[in-house]
Amino acid sequence: MAHSSRSTVFGRRKEPHTVIIARGDQIRHFTVRPWIATFAGSALAAVAVGYLLATSYLVLRDDLLGATAARQARMQQAYEDRISSLRAQVDRITSRQLLDQQLMESKVSELLARQSQLSQRHGRIGPMLDRAEAAGKTLPAAAPVPEEKPADVRAMLPAAGTLTAAYSSASSIRTTDAAPFSFWSPRAAISSESTADHADKLFVAINQSLRTIENEQLVRINSLAENAYQTADTIKEALESAGLSVDLDYGKDATGGPLIAVDNATMFETKVKELDEALDALDAVKSRARTLPIANPAPGLAITSTFGVRRDPILGTPALHSGMDFRAPTGTKVHATAPGVVTRAGRNGGYGRMVEVDHGNGLSTRYAHMSRIRVKVGQEIRTGDVVGESGSTGRSTGPHLHYEVRRNGDAIDPLRFIKAGKEVAQFL
Repeated sequence: MAHSSRSTVFGRRKEPHTVIIARGDQIRHFTVRPWIATFAGSALAAVAVGYLLATSYLVLRDDLLGATAARQARMQQAYEDRISSLRAQVDRITSRQLLDQQLMESKVSELLARQSQLSQRHGRIGPMLDRAEAAGKTLPAAAPVPEEKPADVRAMLPAAGTLTAAYSSASSIRTTDAAPFSFWSPRAAISSESTADHADKLFVAINQSLRTIENEQLVRINSLAENAYQTADTIKEALESAGLSVDLDYGKDATGGPLIAVDNATMFETKVKELDEALDALDAVKSRARTLPIANPAPGLAITSTFGVRRDPILGTPALHSGMDFRAPTGTKVHATAPGVVTRAGRNGGYGRMVEVDHGNGLSTRYAHMSRIRVKVGQEIRTGDVVGESGSTGRSTGPHLHYEVRRNGDAIDPLRFIKAGKEVAQFL
């Protein structure tokens, strides 16, 4: 039971609220203080506000979750696009690496094949140069000769893994390198263009070097052939000007046919064959020239009388001088002017002690008025062999050498032969 009392103080007096609960014979009561009521009201208000906020969140969370899911999907798509781009770039670089590697291998094979061909050519040219050297002064001293065997191309080429190393960095790309929201930012392209360009320039330089060697070989082989033909022509013309017939066919005249372009290999074979024919022609001319009496029987001695009509030194009347005379003190060595066989060796009337040598092809030489004979009939002699010593035997006015050249028994001017011999001596 509650009762209230009024205060004697001015205003109302606030009494605490009492809550009475009766249940049968049991009666309970609670006194509610004002601050408790205030706290309870605040708690109820807080619960109500929380409930309202939770309800709002539950209502609006679907939109938030959708936005978050869409954002994550966009990020994942961007990552996947970036990964696909990097993989495509790696595939392109790998494909380019394989193509460049195949191209390099094909170029290396081509260069090695050309080097092998040049080495074979050098092997073909070497014996011809040895042949030319063995021939003596066959060619002019200034005639160019092919260069030495080309160096190994392998030493000039880049290592086999050069391009592989240039592209190996492509395989190390990691997709984790990409930062969020930076997928469309420009990145430096992975390229080995400078290395490839360097390799291409190196191949071009080596190829140009080999091509230059090929051209030089062709030019110099052609020069050797031309020089050989010119030398053969010079010898032939000198001998023919002396009245000596040299019937040799060089194969340079009476030629013709359509012009058909050939490759370097065919050109080289053609030029080598031409050089071989030129050297054969030169050897034939030289061999022929060495069989002719074109040497000087008494080198360094003065000529006192030439071939032709002259006043006879004994009778003083005009007479044919069938040879030429050299002023030679008694005992001066007399040399054979060409290889041959001795057909006479002894006294022969006005010739005194005389030696006659048969050189073949109707040509023979006579060495007269000698004081001593050093050969005998049937003996084979070579150019420069001593056949005797000068003197004044026979029809002679003093020590000298009488020298004759005869063709089919008829005397001809030996001076023309000696002059021709001087012209061709540098080539024999």
